[in-house]
Amino acid sequence: MAIRKKSTKSPPVLSHEFVLQNHADIVSCVAMVFLLGLMFEITAKASIIFVTLQYNVTLPATEEQATESAFLYYYGIKDLATVFFYMLVAIIIHAVIQEYVLDKINRRMHFSKTKHSKFNESGQLSAFYLFSCVWGTFILISENYISDPTILWRAYPHNLMTFQMKFFYISQLAYWFHAFPELYFQKTKKEDIPRQLVYIGLYLFHIAGAYLLNLNHLGLVLLVLHYFVEFLFHISRLFYFSDEKYQKGFSLWAVLFVLGRLLTLILSVLTVGFGLARAENQKLDFSTGNFNVLAVRIAVLASICITQAFMMWKFINFQLRRWREHSTFQAPTVKKKPTVTKGRSSRKGTENGVNGTVTSNGADSPRNRKEKSS
Repeated sequence: MAIRKKSTKSPPVLSHEFVLQNHADIVSCVAMVFLLGLMFEITAKASIIFVTLQYNVTLPATEEQATESAFLYYYGIKDLATVFFYMLVAIIIHAVIQEYVLDKINRRMHFSKTKHSKFNESGQLSAFYLFSCVWGTFILISENYISDPTILWRAYPHNLMTFQMKFFYISQLAYWFHAFPELYFQKTKKEDIPRQLVYIGLYLFHIAGAYLLNLNHLGLVLLVLHYFVEFLFHISRLFYFSDEKYQKGFSLWAVLFVLGRLLTLILSVLTVGFGLARAENQKLDFSTGNFNVLAVRIAVLASICITQAFMMWKFINFQLRRWREHSTFQAPTVKKKPTVTKGRSSRKGTENGVNGTVTSNGADSPRNRKEKSS
């Protein structure tokens, strides 16, 4: 009597693309629930809190602006619902860029697993930084920030915002909050999660701080400056992955990185240390959103200075390590045996980076290949 053998076939494993698309579909359905809620009178009042900006006020037209009234906004607790909805939108856009752009490039380039994850990271961040930088620059030009820098501290507190200004901050908070579930969707390695949480937390801390303390003018300028430098880093890394001979972009990024840190400190000290310190109204008033007191100014400057010093410390350590390795690679090797050995030279490329801020493992910019030993 024949004995049937048990099947040893392993269960089918879902691919990463399928899992990512499945989560994107679920998020899309949740977002559609809020949009469909606008169509019915019973649910419209609840859905509108998630979809549209809240806390708007209408200022009557003045003699200087007699054409139309001004519609301005301030912040409140209902903004959390709006941030949640646009966090769902950010997850959907993230999945669309991943599936229809980055995954197609990855299939053609045949990257390794490490390069694959870093290419996806730089692809997503470069798109976000470019969009935010262009959007922020448009707001700066339309509200005359460039022609009149004193607007950074003049007439503080800046508790009333235009539609573009408030929507910009809501979108920024939504994007960086969406980065938390993306750690699960992208199946991030456990050893990479701590560094991801650090820079996501730093972004949320500074953006939310500028938003809640009514320093939105200063925060917008610093974000545009920082995003431009970060965009240059990630776009240079994308070009490096396609052609490893491309390294000029990293040299330009290194110069602009240092200048960006200096400009950030100068603008912060000029606005908080001099502009707000000389203002007449220096009383803490939660009703009007005035936080122009000495303790708050010191805390703001301290947080900015510590963050910039931390980024420069990482950057300097990486550059010193890179120069040492470059000098050892260029040093002549001493031949101990006449025998000839063949082997592949070890090579490490730019496959690590935290938003353009170099990490302590020293793998954020390209290294020269080792010469083949003979």
